[in-house]
Amino acid sequence: QVQLVESGGGLVQPGGSLTLSCAVSGSFSSPYIMGWYRQAPGKQRELVATYTRDGKTNYADSAKGRFTISRDNAKNTVYLRMNGLKSEDTALYYCNRNDLGSGRDYWGQGTQVTVSS
Repeated sequence: QVQLVESGGGLVQPGGSLTLSCAVSGSFSSPYIMGWYRQAPGKQRELVATYTRDGKTNYADSAKGRFTISRDNAKNTVYLRMNGLKSEDTALYYCNRNDLGSGRDYWGQGTQVTVSS
């Protein structure tokens, strides 16, 4: 059973930084893509960034130049470094793993990021 546990959210002032972590446990036999998504109140969940097993990254336009997704294979952990945070970045951030073989999605419980002065 795959489990994802996020941490690192919190309250930060505009212009500040946060690093989110996602610890992954379970099977790693299938090729997969790791990703961060977010959902603001009253809005649909949206992609923030993805990281493939061969190291390719992809970012939403809103995240380009400010956010960086990375992973530590030894720790089975994926990170999202967020710089230059804006009020519109306020959302519940979710870690995701998409298994390419089965198409199955796994989600964490989410970690809240609030950007406010």
